[in-house]
Amino acid sequence: MTIATLLFGFLVSVMFGAGFHLWKDGGPGRLIFYEVLSGFGFWSGHSLSSYVVRWDFWKLGELHLGFAILGTVIFLGFGYWLSAFKHSDNNSPQ
Repeated sequence: MTIATLLFGFLVSVMFGAGFHLWKDGGPGRLIFYEVLSGFGFWSGHSLSSYVVRWDFWKLGELHLGFAILGTVIFLGFGYWLSAFKHSDNNSPQ
């Protein structure tokens, strides 16, 4: 994989993380959280498509962009869903 492919993949994943952050209106901590999730999802989707299932869906050079974007969306959605839960302390004395 070339440096240009890595940089383009990084740029796409950062744009998806920032776009999700703007859409869901989070704070600075959420921005970092969404960027990390986006990066993991992007490269997990690319790797899954490249090495495991070997499907070509919207491939751009060496980058399996379709599955990478799908991985990003899944990771961001799942991370947002998990972070939406509120902790309740049911064992507190009344």
